[in-house]
Amino acid sequence: MSTTPQSTGEKEIDLFEMKDNFGSLTSGITKRAVQFISFFINNRKKIILFFVIGIVLGTGADYITKSYTTQVIVTPNFGSNDYLYSKVDLINSKIIQGDTVFLKNVVGIKEPKKVAEVTVKPITDIYRFIENRPDNFELIRLMSEDADIKKIIEDKVTSKNYPIHEILIVTAKPTTKDKVVTPILNFVNQSDYFKRLQVINIQNVKNKIKANDLIIKQIDGVLNSFSNGVNGNQKSDKLVYFNENTQLNDIIKSKNDLVIEQGNHKIVLVNYEKIIKEINTSLNLKNTSGLSGKLKLVFPFLFVLIFTTFRFFKKIYKLQAKK
Repeated sequence: MSTTPQSTGEKEIDLFEMKDNFGSLTSGITKRAVQFISFFINNRKKIILFFVIGIVLGTGADYITKSYTTQVIVTPNFGSNDYLYSKVDLINSKIIQGDTVFLKNVVGIKEPKKVAEVTVKPITDIYRFIENRPDNFELIRLMSEDADIKKIIEDKVTSKNYPIHEILIVTAKPTTKDKVVTPILNFVNQSDYFKRLQVINIQNVKNKIKANDLIIKQIDGVLNSFSNGVNGNQKSDKLVYFNENTQLNDIIKSKNDLVIEQGNHKIVLVNYEKIIKEINTSLNLKNTSGLSGKLKLVFPFLFVLIFTTFRFFKKIYKLQAKK
């Protein structure tokens, strides 16, 4: 019982201390805010000057460093995925080396000095990768049992074998298809080995189309014979019975599958026109990633921050020098 008054007194002292500390903290924050505002008021002319200089220099830097990206979507045929990547890497290495003679005379780029970078990367499409390809589906399934499926899909070895890829061409100024895109596509399509594979694969597809046309014609003959037989029996008022051994439904399904296959073969022939077949090209997409095109906004605040930091450390130096 005797400890109660003492405990109450201690609590009152703690409250007074908290009040004093809070008052000191508020006073300190207010003091710093006033100093901060006073600094900007006293140095407003210099701050405005640095801000304007930042805008001017930032605008100039944006103009000098601006770049454009041309996107070329392609599909490599006949297993030429690694070949495509090696050819693009060769072009980019020559750009880094500044070998404009190679880029102009061998690749055929008309303005090689304006080309800053050429890269290639896969367009992630796991559905096309496994579509009508049981082996690919089984491979992904087995690999996903021991690792994260997302890592497998984005893995360089796996993604390099996707059917669709994009070649990215970065240029300092807007360009045209004839100056850059067409020469690069012609360069990556120069391979005697894959040209021979191209001839063989095209002939194989044509042979399949011819064989399927013959089978479809035979199936049509069977169906016509069946139709004529049914019509003859109907005229003679006789009933015709069919059992499972006629396999009529299987014949019709086979014809439907062959028709779909023929359509796919014709699409394949279109893709087989080139070793690296161009699907679509988007020219001169202005590069806005990172700080590109934003330096006019960054430089003013950066210059003001540098000026403010410099004055702050200068003031600390003077205080220490006095001590």
